[in-house]
Amino acid sequence: MYETKLAHVHATTPPIFWCPNIYPGGTGAWVVRRSEYLKEVYADDDLFTKKGFSGFAQFIGEDWSLVPTELTGEPHAQVRRTLNPVFAPAKMFSLDDMVRNRARSLIATFKDRGHCDFVSEFAVPFPVTIFLDLFGLDQSQIPQFLSWEHDLLHTTDMNARIKATHEVKKYLLDAIQARRENPKDDLITYALDYEFDGKPWTNEMVYGYCFNLFVGGLDTVTANIGLHLYHLAAHAEQQAELRADPAKLTLAIEELLRAYGAVTTYRTVTREVDFHGVKMLPGDKVAMSTSLAARDPEAWDHPDEIRFDRKPSHLTFGSSSHRCLGMHLARRELLIAMQEMLASLPAFELDKSQPVPFWMGSIIQVRKLPLVWQV
Repeated sequence: MYETKLAHVHATTPPIFWCPNIYPGGTGAWVVRRSEYLKEVYADDDLFTKKGFSGFAQFIGEDWSLVPTELTGEPHAQVRRTLNPVFAPAKMFSLDDMVRNRARSLIATFKDRGHCDFVSEFAVPFPVTIFLDLFGLDQSQIPQFLSWEHDLLHTTDMNARIKATHEVKKYLLDAIQARRENPKDDLITYALDYEFDGKPWTNEMVYGYCFNLFVGGLDTVTANIGLHLYHLAAHAEQQAELRADPAKLTLAIEELLRAYGAVTTYRTVTREVDFHGVKMLPGDKVAMSTSLAARDPEAWDHPDEIRFDRKPSHLTFGSSSHRCLGMHLARRELLIAMQEMLASLPAFELDKSQPVPFWMGSIIQVRKLPLVWQV
């Protein structure tokens, strides 16, 4: 159980410690495990910059930014003012029918079978189908997108990462050019009308925005859905509680987001600083683990207990000015997925004859989730 590993880290390490191989590419970074300290890192965009944190541009010898994620200061603020209304709660609510139809179509393929691998049959394809819809792309692209997602985010093979970055860049630039020639009702076309400093976004900005949504909108949703369904499959009493009162789902998901924080992002220190007794130097990387913050015993009373009435103010979507742009869409996807699974299937549980493997990387995931139920 990975929560046991997180508890061990909290019990045996200082609030900030050096890990020699945590940063992508196998180099070191400072790990901030305390939730309150992590909030300070999020809030100080000048000292702890997000510029270039993903490394994708650097992998291929370039210097573009994920938009808005890797922008800082006023450019970031200006772009967020443009994009926040696009991803506002009301806009995301308007997508419910589309999201629900995608969920139902995937569940229909296994609900009468009595068993499934929830990860490969739902958690992985679900956000990809929605991404393709929002970008006006053909659903036949799912296998290619999943291959790129794996090579960008789930391998230590740097050659594979570099190759995937080149291929995704070419694909997205081609899609952007296609929208310039033949506009559609989709997120790529909308971005062609956005302005920065009174001028249309450059092709590089539009591309950086599309790449950002690609890497941010697929894997993190997959991770969270898998972890949440893993919890309900392993805790029959809490699954029964939500079946008896579906109105509890909204708060339950917030607690599951808190308890199963899945993502570690990174910042770069811009100047020498003594940060809570730790000397950090310019260029040092800082690993910001929402997984550790989620189980911080100094932030949460009995952090390993899942309480659907806790109403947590968690860091799963980040904090401060860089709070996740797509969090409202992610919440709708998580809620609808849970609603449809509970409505479509009888009580499900883990298939005890099969293991549940976890991927312990920058995005913690259940790699396979074998579920069974009576039909």
